[in-house]
Amino acid sequence: MSETDVVVVGGGPAGLLLAGDLASAGVGCTLLERRTGRSPLTRAFAVHARTLEVFDARGVAEQVIGTGTRVAGLSLFGSIEVDLSDLPTRFPFVLVTPQYNVEDVLAARAREAGATLVEGAGVTGLDQDGDGVTVRVDDGRALRAAYAVGADGVGSTVREALGLPFPGEAVVESVMLADVRLADPPDEVLVANAGDDGFAFVAPFGDGWFRVIAWDRKVQRPDDDPVEMDEISDLARRVLGTDYGMHDARWLSRFHSDERLVPSYRKGRTFLAGDAAHVHSPAGGQGMNTGLQDSANLGWKLAADLHGWAPPGLLDSYDTERRAVGASVVQGSGTLLRLALTGSAPLRAVRNVAGAVAASIGPVQRKAGEFVSGLAIGYGRSRGDHPLVGKRVPDVSVVTESGTKTRLYEALRGGRFVLLTGQDHHGLVDPWAGRVDLVMTVDRSQGLTLVRPDGYVAWATDTRPMIRRDAELRAALIAWCGEPSGA
Repeated sequence: MSETDVVVVGGGPAGLLLAGDLASAGVGCTLLERRTGRSPLTRAFAVHARTLEVFDARGVAEQVIGTGTRVAGLSLFGSIEVDLSDLPTRFPFVLVTPQYNVEDVLAARAREAGATLVEGAGVTGLDQDGDGVTVRVDDGRALRAAYAVGADGVGSTVREALGLPFPGEAVVESVMLADVRLADPPDEVLVANAGDDGFAFVAPFGDGWFRVIAWDRKVQRPDDDPVEMDEISDLARRVLGTDYGMHDARWLSRFHSDERLVPSYRKGRTFLAGDAAHVHSPAGGQGMNTGLQDSANLGWKLAADLHGWAPPGLLDSYDTERRAVGASVVQGSGTLLRLALTGSAPLRAVRNVAGAVAASIGPVQRKAGEFVSGLAIGYGRSRGDHPLVGKRVPDVSVVTESGTKTRLYEALRGGRFVLLTGQDHHGLVDPWAGRVDLVMTVDRSQGLTLVRPDGYVAWATDTRPMIRRDAELRAALIAWCGEPSGA
């Protein structure tokens, strides 16, 4: 029986990000993936701004951006525009790139950090006790680890082995997929519309192939019914006005879209992330992004526990924080889908007019952009906490203790907490060396802000008398980063 610290099941984006985070933190990690080789097929195309910030904090954002095309706005229902260009981020756009490009970048990072990635390893089940988890592989091997994470998709073997239900329902059936060549590609990067006959969506792979997603309002067939090229091209002409000269399909399929949310993201020493924990409509392109952010939340908490300094309740906070986000994404993407599928022509007209008016109002436009981009995601705070607690931290210019000018998200690349301060507080975090880095903001009026490794505020205070501020800071450091060394 092989032994490691953490076994990650599933080599999609969520599993690969987690494996890279754990290995970078000095945690032994083995990732098991049942597939072998690189599949030319892909499920996701959209990488949103918050996910690019997550990548930036790991030094791979530019690599991912280099694989795709930036889109500064999204069109909903063919008439409602969501402008992303003014988002408060270094990445005011959605990046259109196939999922496998993201996987390639994350796999290379995970290997370089020291994670063991095993292909052709189908997991058949697991057992856990108070000391660890035993994961069984289809070739007869077994791996023993302190923790296991199921990032193995909607049909998760790990979730089934835990006996966790996956309640929910199908929200749309008989959705057609096709990977095709186009004789006359559209000028726009993304094309989408919804009308009397259904909806259609076209996105590029970037290599001459295009993904077409289409749903016919009047024809509902079982998932195993074959899709004919004429069927999908005819619907595209009715919904989009053209089929762009579709030809040479390399893949045609039909599927249904579910809304499901597991009741707990943790059971004992095993966790769930990505589609193993939540699935929802493809509207808004939230799926891959939400799974990646699950992993960004979980990785540093597992590392803290395995390194022996995690404060009580830190691992439980993964379920508390991420399940709330999962529920929000299921609800939000479901609302977008139901609006797109509105059957009544008069209701669609009202939807389009009301949506266009709302989108023209600045604050509404910003709210819509921040929701879709993931920038609006935050975590709860307790009564009496500073208003910033639980919120995403924007990238700001900072100076390290050595005097080096950098950005906050570059400072987060160490995978540690970062204490932001506008004053000289050298020595304050020394008892938490290796867990907390100190950086100074350019704004000298800045109080104290303790930033979590995943880029959210753990604790903050405005400028106050030094003696009280130091006492509060010490309490916050103990609450989030454990007892100081030598205590």
